[in-house]
Amino acid sequence: MVNNDQIIPAEESGDEALEIISFISSAVPYIGGPVSNIISGALTKRKLARIREFLLGLASDLKEFKSTVTEEYVKTDEFEELLETTLHKVAEERNEQKRQIFRSFLEEAIKSPGESYDEQRRFIHILEQLQDAHIALMKVIIQTPDPNPPGITGSIGQTLQRRLPNIPREKIVELLSQLKDLRLAMLADPNMMLTPHGAEDLRSGLTDYGRRFLKYLKQ
Repeated sequence: MVNNDQIIPAEESGDEALEIISFISSAVPYIGGPVSNIISGALTKRKLARIREFLLGLASDLKEFKSTVTEEYVKTDEFEELLETTLHKVAEERNEQKRQIFRSFLEEAIKSPGESYDEQRRFIHILEQLQDAHIALMKVIIQTPDPNPPGITGSIGQTLQRRLPNIPREKIVELLSQLKDLRLAMLADPNMMLTPHGAEDLRSGLTDYGRRFLKYLKQ
């Protein structure tokens, strides 16, 4: 059964889509065409609002940016496919943190073309699999160390649970294993004991790829 509260009538959907297309074409002309091709179809009101928020932020990020290389890149089929994939994911994504990562990812792709399309698709695939708990765990792994650490820090698992008291230790161990499978973390056995400066030991527990996700989130 269709929820009428979530569906824009055809004429309203078209008007709002045209408004978004008009805005992005005015703010960042070189990506107006690809955006128009992707969002001119019917979308639910909620999904269209997510795309609007995403594109407003992207336009703000790119407002002062100019590059001949970028203007050539965004005319390619490869970029249009990347943009289409990203906007569809953003429309479906309920998690605001993940939408923010998508935005920073696309901004970097536009400003610094060169990463392979396969690698970009891999990034999107991994981001799709991340849950709030994964992101929270990555954040506490690189948490700033306590300037006065206790004499006995405990194991990796115990330290992470102290930082995430609302997540059971068994779940933390499971999430950590999943981050390792995704090559976002490389921590050893959760039962491994840490030194008194264990926080510093943990900070090296994310891979460069994992840090990239958090860098996008901070941006």
